[in-house]
Amino acid sequence: MYSLIRKGLFLTDPETAHGLALESLRLAHNVGATSLLCNADGEPATVMGLQFPNRVGMAAGMDKNGDYIDALGSLGFGFIEIGTITPRPQPGNPKPRIFRIERAQGMINRLGFNNKGVDHLVSRVKSRRFTGILGINIGKNFDTPNDRAASDYLVCLEKVYPYADYITVNISSPNTKGLRELQGAEQLDGLLNRLNGKRRELSDRL
Repeated sequence: MYSLIRKGLFLTDPETAHGLALESLRLAHNVGATSLLCNADGEPATVMGLQFPNRVGMAAGMDKNGDYIDALGSLGFGFIEIGTITPRPQPGNPKPRIFRIERAQGMINRLGFNNKGVDHLVSRVKSRRFTGILGINIGKNFDTPNDRAASDYLVCLEKVYPYADYITVNISSPNTKGLRELQGAEQLDGLLNRLNGKRRELSDRL
């Protein structure tokens, strides 16, 4: 079955195939088929106070906007991480921007934080039925200068904080120009200090 589906998907460009796969997953979930495809049993784990039902999760990048949380959750993952999300919607890098490396069974991703913005993601998170561990990955808009990057992360942090079990700060993507400059000791310390200050404020507020 997989080989037939794979051949069909490989007739389309990788980004279109990604969208088709997610929409197919949503349809399968809506008709109750995904519950027949997975076994959620596994060895639980506790990490930093969070109890994960198993050790296999879905990383950020698959569902950037939180549009498929329930469908992905029905596959039995121990956690789901959505994003990367930015304060404002942005289209990402020009297409084509996903490339298959068939001989290595891999892909190259040059998407560039394409997403519908943090407000859309929050609306989707609010309407989810998935009750498992949910992580949210936050970033900055491509046109926000690095000397103002902290403001973007703070906007996202404040908006997603009440709904996330954990939050990931993305400063490592190679697809947003200059982003990895934030990994410098001075820049990173400044960013994390401001985020930690906001986190304490939000924790006290809630």
